[in-house]
Amino acid sequence: MTIAHDDVRVDMRTASVSTMSMAAALNLALADAIEDDAEVVVFGEDVGALGGVFRITDGLTARFGEDRCFDTPLAESGIVGTAVGMAMNGMRPVVELQFDAFALPAFEQIVSHVAKLGNRTRGGVRMPLVIRIPFGGGVGGVEHHCDSSEAYYAHTPGLTVVSPSTPQDAYSMLRAAITSPDPVIFLEPKKLYWTKGEVDTSVIADIGTARIAREGTDITLIAYGASVPLALEAADVAASEGRSVQVIDIRSLSPFDDETVTAAVRSTGRAVVIAEAPGFASVASEIQARVFERCFEYLEAPVRRVTGFDTPYAPPKLEHWYLPDVDRVLDAIDSLHWEDES
Repeated sequence: MTIAHDDVRVDMRTASVSTMSMAAALNLALADAIEDDAEVVVFGEDVGALGGVFRITDGLTARFGEDRCFDTPLAESGIVGTAVGMAMNGMRPVVELQFDAFALPAFEQIVSHVAKLGNRTRGGVRMPLVIRIPFGGGVGGVEHHCDSSEAYYAHTPGLTVVSPSTPQDAYSMLRAAITSPDPVIFLEPKKLYWTKGEVDTSVIADIGTARIAREGTDITLIAYGASVPLALEAADVAASEGRSVQVIDIRSLSPFDDETVTAAVRSTGRAVVIAEAPGFASVASEIQARVFERCFEYLEAPVRRVTGFDTPYAPPKLEHWYLPDVDRVLDAIDSLHWEDES
């Protein structure tokens, strides 16, 4: 089996580890899932011949046929409603909702049916359904094309919500999501589609666990999605100033890995949460609250947040003012009452 996608050509018969972009890793995960399971189907707006607006489904229709990867009308509620019916009847649909804010017309289906059918039927009807949503900023998108709506999904009981920050996690987490018997909201950071890294296709993720992206002893930065590379960049700068910074990539917004995050913060005594979404009533707020509840007696300073602002998402020319950056993260680190400084 050979998969070609822009910057990568992977022959799975001879190698399981290759360097590729996140976009290529997602494409490969979809191809492998379709090949491995006859019940997997991929559909959404422009995912067929075009290969999706970000080319994540490039080549799937040509290779597997229109019955396995196909286009839909421009009707997100209809896309998800169709997927619900398929999942109820034993299929494993993977749908793409083209942009984060485009997913909102399907929100009623997601909240009222996707998230609740398992509970409504006491487990009699499962929802092996994956909803892929490109989310976040950093690409200069206009209104409705850049948004961070993860809090809506993470707040909804019955949904698993994940976001990868590396090509490896993009591949292994998507494979795991597709095999899950329950619905998964798979948030793909648009800003990271073209970042590259090694991918081992033999690795399937354990959804629900965080990842220690960098070891450190002075402070813990907690991030997910596109905020993880930002946290790592800030950690590099802080290291040059004498701070030893730990970075935790939570990966799974719901369920949340309290054990890993709690152990990390207890080991350093200081924490900053980084996210692109507005700070009020956010995933960052929830993480901050959980850290306070579980680590209070270990903390040397308040837990800080560095987030987007509590406004509608900024237009392209103002995006750099809206998104968290290294300076804002370093300012938060510097505010944490270091005993060795006056």
